[in-house]
Amino acid sequence: MLRIYNTLTGSKEPFESMVPGKVRMYVCGVTVYDYCHIGHARSALVFDVLRRYLEYSGFAVEFAKNFTDVDDKIIKRANEQGVSCDQITATYIKAYYDDMERLGVRRATLEPRATEHIADIVALVDTLVAKGMAYRVNGDVYFQVDRYPGYGRLSKRNTDDLQAGARVDVDERKRHPMDFALWKGSKPGEPSWNSPWGPGRPGWHIECSAMAMRHLGETFDIHGGGMDLIFPHHENEIAQSCGATGKEFARYWVHNGFVQINQEKMSKSLGNFFTIREIFDKSEWPDAVTGEMLRYFLLSTHYRGPLDFSDQSLAEAKNALNGLYDLFERLKEPAPSHGAADQHMREASIRTRQAFADAMDDDVNTPNAVAALQKLRGDANKALDAGLSAEMRHAVRNEFRSLGVVLGLFQQDSWQFKSPGSRETQGASGVSAKSLSDEEVADKIAARLAAKQSKNYKLADELRAELASHGIIIEDRPDGTSRWKR
Repeated sequence: MLRIYNTLTGSKEPFESMVPGKVRMYVCGVTVYDYCHIGHARSALVFDVLRRYLEYSGFAVEFAKNFTDVDDKIIKRANEQGVSCDQITATYIKAYYDDMERLGVRRATLEPRATEHIADIVALVDTLVAKGMAYRVNGDVYFQVDRYPGYGRLSKRNTDDLQAGARVDVDERKRHPMDFALWKGSKPGEPSWNSPWGPGRPGWHIECSAMAMRHLGETFDIHGGGMDLIFPHHENEIAQSCGATGKEFARYWVHNGFVQINQEKMSKSLGNFFTIREIFDKSEWPDAVTGEMLRYFLLSTHYRGPLDFSDQSLAEAKNALNGLYDLFERLKEPAPSHGAADQHMREASIRTRQAFADAMDDDVNTPNAVAALQKLRGDANKALDAGLSAEMRHAVRNEFRSLGVVLGLFQQDSWQFKSPGSRETQGASGVSAKSLSDEEVADKIAARLAAKQSKNYKLADELRAELASHGIIIEDRPDGTSRWKR
């Protein structure tokens, strides 16, 4: 059974969904004014894997991840470039999708945008005003923190010690320094919408509460995001949501850790700030940085711990993946018929499935899950040396694919991993041709071996030539089997 660390209680808890067999999960998405960085990649990947594991465990997951598409930074960027906010957000939403596709991060089932939920936001603010938990100052509306007794329970802070934090404007009109804006009166050059308090736009915190409740209900299972959102963003979400409904907002609060660059905090001022696309385009790398390589690296550290990003760590991820894909190439080679190690391999697969499940059930411990798969790699290589049947080779590859789905790994053929970015390869003739899949190559090599065994050397030569035309090089071995590479 999955046990997950709940920031709200400060402990690992057994996960039980509100509705049996169904999970409703909300994760704070990006503010779309710039390209995504490696920190965004980590958060997106953590919750992609959590979703995948919940689905693997039999849950139907309703997953909402928002876009903040109205914000001070968006307005500033639009004014700097002399374009509309809509143009800025459209550009960076597309860039976000491009980056996530390269990382193999699946789209959420729901992707609400703040500007599409103004009516929901206004209604929620109006409820808070009516309940005396928010007050109007000219065209602005503020949440009154001291009206919510539980304020600080997520971040474990005392309101007397709290100071204005990220995105909280110091304003003498506030009744308490930590009161935060629910609605901001319009200013020249800013987008605005009508409201009972005059034209304006929503504050940052209220957007997520309104969107989450609109799509997932007043109480749902999991709320996630980076640790930087615990305070003030998620603290404020709890206060305004619980204040409005009188109910718990989310039952489990899940947060991923920070990313460091060479053991220093990532910062533009330090010059160690990397966008996802910059990592993919690193010119000093001898081999391309791929989405699977970046995924493997990010999963090699537990999601709640700090993650140190460096060229060396990427190289280690590449080497680890090379070892796995080398195994997958061995598994497709023609097999001896005796299958002496089949039973040992079956037992190893059973142990791996259990170790993998134990790791993932333990607060989504992906480093231990990856270690279980690496142990299976070692077992499989030993079994291949001892003799593994074709049926068992196929079963082992499927085992990696099946468990790899949870992590978003091992779904490619070996040639795709070795030659990322294209299904086209240069054939021996020098003419670009559509590549054969690993399965198609294996079938043709098996047919060639059968032709040689029946002394039909003409057909064997034709099959070899056909494979060569697709860039496939065959290496015949003394024992009558063959290895191949692209």
